[in-house]
Amino acid sequence: MVTHFKVAGHLACGHKGSKLTSTTELNRVKCRSCRNTDAYKDARKDQRNAARRAARKAKATHTANDWRAAWVERLTAMAGLQRLPRGFSGQPFV
Repeated sequence: MVTHFKVAGHLACGHKGSKLTSTTELNRVKCRSCRNTDAYKDARKDQRNAARRAARKAKATHTANDWRAAWVERLTAMAGLQRLPRGFSGQPFV
């Protein structure tokens, strides 16, 4: 059975009927006419971009900051005052 894409209460392809299967879930749409509409393509693009944005936010912190934090941890773990390496602002003791 063909599943249509439903947008704002109407089918994207323009078919009419009370017994037509429809969904708003993009991955379940099988109707080729619905898949070729601008509404479906825009919704698909928005879903893909949202997934990419979420993946980018979920990524770990930038590696440029990680090595600095690792150095600070390493030097603070050592006994006594230790000076931070060059490149750290003012090379303070930790």
